[in-house]
Amino acid sequence: MRIITGLARGKKLALPSDNSIRPTSDMVKEAIFNTIQFDIEGKSVLDLFGGTGQLGIEALSRGAKSAVIVDDNPSAVKLIKTNLSIAGLPSGTAVRDDAFRYLERDEKFDIIFLDPPFESRLLTKALQKIIEFDKLNDGGIIICEGPADEEPGELASLYKKIKSKKYGKKRITLYTREDG
Repeated sequence: MRIITGLARGKKLALPSDNSIRPTSDMVKEAIFNTIQFDIEGKSVLDLFGGTGQLGIEALSRGAKSAVIVDDNPSAVKLIKTNLSIAGLPSGTAVRDDAFRYLERDEKFDIIFLDPPFESRLLTKALQKIIEFDKLNDGGIIICEGPADEEPGELASLYKKIKSKKYGKKRITLYTREDG
């Protein structure tokens, strides 16, 4: 697991010591960032269900202004802090909290990564909470990673699905918010 490009390009991130965290493969991560590469510079990022923190860290390496990486697993938060240190990117913050409780906070983001544990089937619930608590700025992007057989549907009128594609056993779905 490595940082693909940007300020921390090529740095190898620490891997989980067990199977409780499922890191995004480099191939899928590269596909995600190829899609949003021109939408990252200066943006605020939320990496919900952060796991290793690699999506938020990759965004920081590519010029995101800040990244909050949230996970409720203490081992994951420790790993995220280690990976932020390895990357040398001080504008990243690891937060131990329940994902849905975290969404109740007042802050909004330009880019939100959603990668809940596949067996949890929490992707749709997380999308609904993002809309309910108005977490995405106008023009912002939500990037969802889930099982290939789980395609999130259409969202509220301000949100438009812009891409959904399978990558092996995973599906990446992107939404954007357009206030008009």
